[in-house]
Amino acid sequence: MNSENGEKRKLTEKERMLLPSGGYERLKVYQLATLVHDITSRFVELYIPAGSRTRDQMEQAARSGKQNIAEGSVDAATSTKLEINLYNVARGSLEELKIDYLDYLRQHDAIIWDKNHFACKKFISMQISTKTQFKEFVSWAESLMQNSVHYRSLPLKSVIVANAVVLLINVISFWLKKLIVKKLEQFVDNGGFSEHLYHIRSEKRKSGKNGNTN
Repeated sequence: MNSENGEKRKLTEKERMLLPSGGYERLKVYQLATLVHDITSRFVELYIPAGSRTRDQMEQAARSGKQNIAEGSVDAATSTKLEINLYNVARGSLEELKIDYLDYLRQHDAIIWDKNHFACKKFISMQISTKTQFKEFVSWAESLMQNSVHYRSLPLKSVIVANAVVLLINVISFWLKKLIVKKLEQFVDNGGFSEHLYHIRSEKRKSGKNGNTN
């Protein structure tokens, strides 16, 4: 029984050596990036020619956005610098994906929603974060845009989805930027992994000295 308690105590000490990390599944940016990844996988399957370079690029950029957020969250245990760098890589990948969606719309003379477009306003008001909500929005937009003349040779659904994903990426980029700023502020206030270990070593030395005073 005592040995088990000792093992638990040692495990706790080891865990204390690491900075807070992980839990990326609970991050809003990760959830939204996963949604973008899932939607993009289906989008390229339906609307981008198989074997095309654009298809591969969109799939890779969507995956990179999601994966780098997860990896950054985990790597926070030992490196704030690496964590922030990976969040920046995620932003870059998603921006690349956004450009591909915008190119798809522009090259087919389809409308690109501005902030005053009724569908854009509706999308923002819904605060979409799940696949079910996204599908509800697409169905709603389709019912109101059936007679639209703002696209030429594209399926209406692809126009709606492409515009909606652009909006989702804008939201992710906004929250990623705030997350990066927050991590930078924490680094300035508390230091990084090296400072954290120094603090733990200092505590150990202090407790050792206190224990020898008798």
